[in-house]
Amino acid sequence: MWCHDIGREQAANKPLLKTVFQVMMRLFSPRKTTLMFVIRDKTRTPLENLEPVLREDIQKIWDSVPKPQAHKETPLSEFFNVEVVALSSYEEKEEQFKEQVANLRQRFNHSIAPGGLAGDRRGVVPASGFSFSAQQIWKVIKENKDLDLPAHKVMVATVRCEEIANEKFTGFTANENWCLLEEAVQSGPVAGFGKKLNSILCTSLSEYDAEATYFDEGVRSAKRKQLEEKLLQLVQPAYLSMLGHLRSGTLEKFKEAFEEALNGGEGFSLAARNCTQSYMALFDERCTDANVELANWDCSKVRDKLCRDIDTHVASVRAAKLLELTSSYEAKLNEALAGPVEAFLDGANNETWPSIKKLLQRETVSAVSGLSSALSGFEMDAKDKEKMLTSLQDYARGVVEAKAREEAGRVLIRMKDRFSTLFSHDSDSMPRVWTGKEDIRAITKTARSASLKLLSVMAAIRLDDDVDNIENTLTSALVDTKSNAAVADKSITTFDPLASSSWEQVPPAKTLITPVQCKSLWRQFRAETEYSVTQAISAQEASRRNNNWMPPPWAIVALVVLGFNEFMTLLRNPLYLGVLFVGYLTVKALWVQLNISGEFQHGVLPGLLSISTKFLPTVMNLLTKLAEQGQSPATNNPQTNSGATAFKSFQNGSSSSNTSSSASSGVTASGNDIDYSSPPKED
Repeated sequence: MWCHDIGREQAANKPLLKTVFQVMMRLFSPRKTTLMFVIRDKTRTPLENLEPVLREDIQKIWDSVPKPQAHKETPLSEFFNVEVVALSSYEEKEEQFKEQVANLRQRFNHSIAPGGLAGDRRGVVPASGFSFSAQQIWKVIKENKDLDLPAHKVMVATVRCEEIANEKFTGFTANENWCLLEEAVQSGPVAGFGKKLNSILCTSLSEYDAEATYFDEGVRSAKRKQLEEKLLQLVQPAYLSMLGHLRSGTLEKFKEAFEEALNGGEGFSLAARNCTQSYMALFDERCTDANVELANWDCSKVRDKLCRDIDTHVASVRAAKLLELTSSYEAKLNEALAGPVEAFLDGANNETWPSIKKLLQRETVSAVSGLSSALSGFEMDAKDKEKMLTSLQDYARGVVEAKAREEAGRVLIRMKDRFSTLFSHDSDSMPRVWTGKEDIRAITKTARSASLKLLSVMAAIRLDDDVDNIENTLTSALVDTKSNAAVADKSITTFDPLASSSWEQVPPAKTLITPVQCKSLWRQFRAETEYSVTQAISAQEASRRNNNWMPPPWAIVALVVLGFNEFMTLLRNPLYLGVLFVGYLTVKALWVQLNISGEFQHGVLPGLLSISTKFLPTVMNLLTKLAEQGQSPATNNPQTNSGATAFKSFQNGSSSSNTSSSASSGVTASGNDIDYSSPPKED
């Protein structure tokens, strides 16, 4: 090495020395080898100063070389004998240089002598075995890549082809067409992507071929293949982006076409199958357009993902459509059953549950038939289809049962409404007026029996053909007074048919109101309706008292006996009869004008107060009319005219009184009807 290269990395051949150390340790048996470093053109720096620097570098290289486990701690001196020789400059000190070279030559001539350069004889082989030993050494060198030094032209070709390949790769990355294509494919699919990219790649490879055509063919082809792989690796993300755009675009178009086909009335399965085949073929066609001829890329993974996405979308739409269909028919069933069932239960009678059962069967058959027809386009498995239809039937039954349970929770209100309707209204649905002629006991029994009928109907669900005795049990335990009296006479241990939490022959799942709850509801119902019955009885008694204004029979007999003398006196003196007749007419007129019978219908005290306020104006009205009649001109028969006038006046007064009385009576009667028909207020 040159003297001025000591301490440098490449100029001092440090990598080569490191390779020598590694190969000697790995390939050859340990033997002490002399490493002679010849320093050319030594400067004025003494060799004693240069040699330590060189030995330090050699030691560092030795320490950095990986060693077998057996030689981890082996020093450099065990394998190598390092010597340093310095030669003067040939141009400046030619004679001294030749002398130093002659001495060095002599050392090589006597290298096998003891203490010579090859003084270690452990690896020496006989001369007869030199040929075989050399062959083995050369074989090891050839098989080891670290020692396989190529030919000069191969080395040149390797360096130049690699430089050309790097230039073309750099030029490709800066190519304007490639940059535009890469930018465009990031935002969306590019028409003719494969042809455009393949053209750019072929241009770069053609330029490489043109520049590297005169170099070693093997090296040129290898470097071309490396360049092609690097270029394909560079453009592959753009290709994958293109496939991603094709997949997402095809999926979106599939969704639109699929939805349009469904909206057009095409069967679900047929639409899914046709759209899938059509758009998978479209994707394959676009993938062919996007393929790069130089690359053998496989788009099957993207295609499989598109298939999975389409299948997932079809499955989700299928589930949504089936749910929509089921919900639609469930809503129709709910609308068709809820209202009528409520109406049937409100007017509960012996035909309530049979009517509900017929309604349920009719609507269920209609809904199941419609759903079955709608499901034909889905090409469902028979088992799944049957499961959906059965679920719809169960839903219809559930609607009826849920409505029945809801109405059972309001059974007390229904019972009171039915009792009030039957008790407070007659057969013509007119408000009932308690005049004293009605049989309140019979009316009450009828109303309560109807309410009990409602309770028995609401006690259990009867959608099957099962028979129960709920109505008889309730009637015998709650309404039949004779049976109740007989039960009261029995011993304390007598069984109460309502002291149970379940009905006979009725499963718990179909029970709406238990026997114990029925008994409690009936007790509460009787307590809350007792007030209405009491009010009706009181109104009836008050009406009887108001209508019976005549004196009792014993008073009439007393008047006849005690007034016999006065009666005979009237018979003897007809004038008294005239006076009494006039008085009778006057009292009659006042009776009619004041509507005394009507006023006393509301009670004695209200009647007296009302008559007292109208008495004086009525008397003044009668006197005024008499005075007007007296002032009229006399005729030829004044007495007759006077009598006729008085009679006409009386008739007019009576007529007007009758009219007023009728109107007043009508208003009073109407008031009475309103008063007695209005429901009594409960405290």
